[in-house]
Amino acid sequence: MNVYDHIGANNRRTFAILCAFPVALFATVFLFSYLLVKFDVLSLARIGIFGFFAGGGAAYQALQFTMMVCPWIFLVAFLWIVISYYTGGAMILGMAHARRVTFEENRDLYRLVENTAIMAGLPTPEIYFIEDESMNAFATGRNPKAASIALTKGIVEKLDKAELQAVIAHELAHVGNRDTRLMIMIVAGIGCFIFFGELMFRSAFRSERSSRSGKSSKKGKETLILLVIAVTCLVFGYIIAPILRLALSRRREYQADATAVKITRDTDALARALSKIATDPRVEVLDSSPLVGNMCIADPAKAGFISRLYATHPPIKNRIAALGNMTGRETAERVTAGKMVGHPEER
Repeated sequence: MNVYDHIGANNRRTFAILCAFPVALFATVFLFSYLLVKFDVLSLARIGIFGFFAGGGAAYQALQFTMMVCPWIFLVAFLWIVISYYTGGAMILGMAHARRVTFEENRDLYRLVENTAIMAGLPTPEIYFIEDESMNAFATGRNPKAASIALTKGIVEKLDKAELQAVIAHELAHVGNRDTRLMIMIVAGIGCFIFFGELMFRSAFRSERSSRSGKSSKKGKETLILLVIAVTCLVFGYIIAPILRLALSRRREYQADATAVKITRDTDALARALSKIATDPRVEVLDSSPLVGNMCIADPAKAGFISRLYATHPPIKNRIAALGNMTGRETAERVTAGKMVGHPEER
């Protein structure tokens, strides 16, 4: 698969994800509503919704409730994603506490990024620093003209010039392949449901207090609706949507690795860089923003069962092996012989 095939595949994945999200959300709301109706927790007739039509069975009542709730969720999600499409890059950089690097501040780094962008045939992206001694990097932006690259302080200081250029080339490959646009849509979509679910939980709590104090005549109707929406959004955001995200092939990382080698024409600089990065990829500021971590060159989260379960990156040792297969097996053998490969739990 060449670069243009990969761009086309990402465009198709973007369309598929945009279609899969509302379908999966509708199914989640319906299933949750059906269970509530089936176990007599939710009754449309009792709470005064669709009273004339609520005489049907559990499936019919659940469908009626789903038809009422979903348009509002879809509207909020659509507005959120549209806004995130244009501001998502800045939002992600903000979550990482990244600050912009000027030419005067670090001329060598600026020239390195500029030269690598020229080699890749892309506009020079904006450069950002993350004040962390660990080694990691990510790119963001809806298109090459609006792209940015964020580098930790540690990765700039600890990698040699060839290795750092290989990392920059990897991130530029994500920009050129439109991976960054796809990830912005995923991060924005999942973040929307989590935020909306938490907001609905707070609203349900306030409504319940108002109902108990006798200030509301709606009794528990509003509280129940808000609670159903909240639980549905949180289940979707934390469980269903990550599964959809995993449907995006991990091959985007392999493709970016291969493209980086083509850009730099250095057969083993990226393999050496990945091996060094694997020793300390964790970025503490991203512990609270795991969705942003999905965009990094290596998983920056704490190593653990959950992080491995939802990992969107293939193991670094597999990536180095793939680079070895592409450029000659001796590349991987040289790297693995002298340096540690993979996350600490892979030693």
